[in-house]
Amino acid sequence: METFLLQATIYLGAAVIAVPFAARLGLGSVLGYLAAGIVIGPLTGLVGTEAKDIQHFAEFGVVVMLFLIGLELEPRALWDMRDRLIGLGGLQIVLTTAIVTAAGVALNYDLPTSLAIGLIMALSSTAIVLQTLSEKGLMQTGGGRSIFSVLLTQDIAVIPMLALLPLLAVSGNRLTIAPDGSLQRTGAEDSHAALSLVDGLPGWGVTLVTIGAVAAVVLAGIYLTRPVFRYIHQAKLREMYTALALLMVVAIAVLMGMVGLSPALGTFLAGVVLANSEFRHELESDLEPFKGLLLGLFFITVGAGINFTLLASQPVRVASYVIGLIVIKGAVLYALSFLFRMKGKDRWLFTLGLAQAGEFGFVLISFSSQQGVLLPGLSEMLLLVIALSMLVTPLLFIGFDWLTQRMDDQEDHEHDEVDEQGTVIIAGIGRFGQMANRLIQSAGFSTVVIDNDLPAVQMMRKFGYRGFFGDPTRPDLLAAAGIQDARVMLVAVDDKDTATKLVAYVRKVRPDIHIIARARDRVHVYELYAAGANDIVREMFDSSLRAGRYALENLGLTDFEAAETETMFYHSDRDMVRELAELWKPGVAVADNPAYVARARQLDNDLEIALAARVQNREDEENARLLPRRPGDTSNNNR
Repeated sequence: METFLLQATIYLGAAVIAVPFAARLGLGSVLGYLAAGIVIGPLTGLVGTEAKDIQHFAEFGVVVMLFLIGLELEPRALWDMRDRLIGLGGLQIVLTTAIVTAAGVALNYDLPTSLAIGLIMALSSTAIVLQTLSEKGLMQTGGGRSIFSVLLTQDIAVIPMLALLPLLAVSGNRLTIAPDGSLQRTGAEDSHAALSLVDGLPGWGVTLVTIGAVAAVVLAGIYLTRPVFRYIHQAKLREMYTALALLMVVAIAVLMGMVGLSPALGTFLAGVVLANSEFRHELESDLEPFKGLLLGLFFITVGAGINFTLLASQPVRVASYVIGLIVIKGAVLYALSFLFRMKGKDRWLFTLGLAQAGEFGFVLISFSSQQGVLLPGLSEMLLLVIALSMLVTPLLFIGFDWLTQRMDDQEDHEHDEVDEQGTVIIAGIGRFGQMANRLIQSAGFSTVVIDNDLPAVQMMRKFGYRGFFGDPTRPDLLAAAGIQDARVMLVAVDDKDTATKLVAYVRKVRPDIHIIARARDRVHVYELYAAGANDIVREMFDSSLRAGRYALENLGLTDFEAAETETMFYHSDRDMVRELAELWKPGVAVADNPAYVARARQLDNDLEIALAARVQNREDEENARLLPRRPGDTSNNNR
């Protein structure tokens, strides 16, 4: 027991220290887990051979992850993305697999082994890439959306890969048909033979049992989920929902294993069946922590198992494999970017963002080794190559930043020619800018809208609103839009830094223009105020006040009283922001500014006192109105 607790302390302690540190450096949680495993394994020797046993347990996190992926796959959304999913994602997997397979054959590996390597290396790192795109604000770019489509295709492709890999087993561990017609795997060590439902069955029997198991999962998801959830709901115990979610995943995994199918395949299928059910979000919230911890534990064991002795003994060979993999994948991605007409930054983001191997490769290697597809020495080499390619990913994104800063981006030369000038120039046509533009135009004033999101501009044109595609921070586009004569500049771009930069530039070239800017939060308000904005609108402020007013109306206040309270809070908060702007210091977090914190607390307290006094005065007036008049009372209440 003490040994178990000690190991748990080491693994959890390493994760708690390494992962937040990696996240602060922008490296992502997966690299943090890998680094934690490297530290407690090869570097310090705190963990040893038991990491392999823990890895088998942690692989259940992959099963949970595939169940959650299934829950997120809305058929309609997939249909809308079909061109990129099937075309872009499918071609990437097929071409990369083919080239890597050919390279494997050239290196004297047999064809089944080479094909297994090709399938494994065709995948990219979903966790690292998506997190990096989000951190850099690149998710909504053309390249970011293309990357997401390919990653989604790869996640789905893992399912058929898990089904295909056992068929590639090397000699001594292949599926064979016994004389009695039953399926057997020669040379396989099956510790779960007692739990098998298909051992000794003829081929047709195995097929029927397998189909029956899959059908049972589908039918249970459709017909049993609601009554079971209603039964659990009667207990009114939160932990029962978590227990039920885990039971569903574990039971399906066990059933699939008993009929010889991949547990991941079964849970993925169950997730798809439940994707449109009302229990989807409940299941996601219950299973998400388990998925994160188990996958984190899996990545730690992978890091702990990396063979640095192999790297030290064959550095040139390992480095050539890593570089070769990145070059092959980069070449395929770059060719596809031409085929699908990506340009400029999008092309390089797509090429460099997906050029590494992925975390699913660890899973597939472990699975392939258990099935006898890959020999132990080769598995260690592939694990090392995947881990090193993932560690290189931040450098690939740094290379993208460096490259795009120095290249002649084709988008800069292919913007729309702005041939209109308006009283109001609007930068950004997202949800915020659209509403402002419609209101201004409905009042009879002319606007010029500029946005670098081409799909948004095209959608706007379909509804009869003209806009121009281009970077609204470019001086030549602003000049063409009439910045020298416009009366109002409305900055509605989503990116905080872009908005602040644009406000500062416009204020510099037009000191007299009225600038209205969209702010993300209170600190952004201060930044825009310092840059020269006249009116600053926090994007959620007014809608939040309206929601609060509705709550007050349903708590007993009249419509007038709720509106009056809302108005008082509105003016008080604006005055507070104006005053605190003088105490705000650029580059210093507001929580680390003692003068700011002290004054903010005092102003909040003053606001609460003022609102409480108003409520008390209103109650006093109401009570006085309802009191009965005493005999001889000469008040004029009845006048």
